[in-house]
Amino acid sequence: MPKTKKSKKPIRKKIVRKTTKRKAVKATTKKSMFKEIFDGVNIEVREVKSKPKREESILPDVFEKLGEIKDKILHIKSDTKISEVLESYDKSQITIGALGGHSALDVCRGAKKHGFRTVVVCQKGRENTYSKYYRTREDGRGIIDEIIVVDKFKDIVKKEVQNKLIELNTIFIHNRYFWVYFDDYKDVEERFKVPIFGTRDMVKLEERDQPKNQYYLMQKANIRIPKIYKNPKDIDQLVIVKVAEAARGYERAFFFCNSPESYKQKSEDMIKNKTITKEALKIAVIEEYIVGAQVNFNYFYSSLTDELELMGTDTRRQTNLDGLLRLPADIQLEVLKYLKPKLVETGHIAVTTKESILEKIFKIGEQFVETCKKEHPPGIIGPFALQGAVASMEGKEELVIFDVSMRIPGSPGTLFTPHTGYLYHDSISYGERIAMEIRKAIDEEKLDLICT
Repeated sequence: MPKTKKSKKPIRKKIVRKTTKRKAVKATTKKSMFKEIFDGVNIEVREVKSKPKREESILPDVFEKLGEIKDKILHIKSDTKISEVLESYDKSQITIGALGGHSALDVCRGAKKHGFRTVVVCQKGRENTYSKYYRTREDGRGIIDEIIVVDKFKDIVKKEVQNKLIELNTIFIHNRYFWVYFDDYKDVEERFKVPIFGTRDMVKLEERDQPKNQYYLMQKANIRIPKIYKNPKDIDQLVIVKVAEAARGYERAFFFCNSPESYKQKSEDMIKNKTITKEALKIAVIEEYIVGAQVNFNYFYSSLTDELELMGTDTRRQTNLDGLLRLPADIQLEVLKYLKPKLVETGHIAVTTKESILEKIFKIGEQFVETCKKEHPPGIIGPFALQGAVASMEGKEELVIFDVSMRIPGSPGTLFTPHTGYLYHDSISYGERIAMEIRKAIDEEKLDLICT
């Protein structure tokens, strides 16, 4: 028996060395195989933890699979359909992807919790949040497995970046941050061949200059919205004017007025200060200002179960408005002589709502979902938000909506409101709810119902 034990040890060592050598060959082959495809793309990989050793007998199948992936990537063309890309995916190796900003951390946290790998596309110089602070570590901490660094966010539509995402079997979670960096919505709608969770061609309806936009949908859904003034000469009450900033066209500059004269004076001052442009003012929206408690109603519609869920409610923190509101009234008046209020969104606060208005919140959400199905099939998929205020109208509380998000809202604070806990017994975030839906779709072979 002692002799037998001694004779086995050298054999075991030899097998370990041989397996290590084979793994090294695999890594070199894969690197060579995709060198041409990923040329010019800065890709940084962060592994979650060391992967379990594979049996030696399956290595030939791995090499064969890599060859198939290469062929698949190289044949992605401009007319490739999303359904074809989804069909080619290894459903057991799905990766959840996002753009490096807005809600990427929330998305990745939920994805990791439900067993998915994660990838974030980052703009050069703004990647440390994902590549350093929240990267996946050997001890299991962190949520970002891989990053792809591009010079500009809009480079995500470049073939080599899309190829990498497709190689990873990526389902991409879009948000407003994702869309605003493109000159034209068609860049994403038509050129981005990576499957998107949610409705690909409805995000543009958030823009007020689009036909059949959010106002049209809300009116069709019989949802109360502020009165809209088409002509500044008709202003007869306090209004808020929403106009694109000159410096950042995707952000809005706001100003308040209550008459045609005050509109003219304030708009001319803003043009003179180069805050806005004449061209942007021509297509600005003039809305009745709703005096009420501002609340964002954040929903999730499951096309798999045909059920609407309330994810939570929150409100916005805006600068420099929040700073001004913290000052005593007499000091506010003095400060306002030297600066104008700005409503630049910088964060969110979780808020709660009374149970007595929950039915109203669900009702307008259901009305919006049904209208979108009819007006823009297949309609809303997954997360969206109706943003507005609870106002007192004729002695009753009424919900007035003045903004719609056709995708995941930017607030991770909904996790800290109780609404998902009432349904799932524990509060869950948007990221986790999205991961749950994708997992369910994979199990039921229905990814085509939630991806566009």
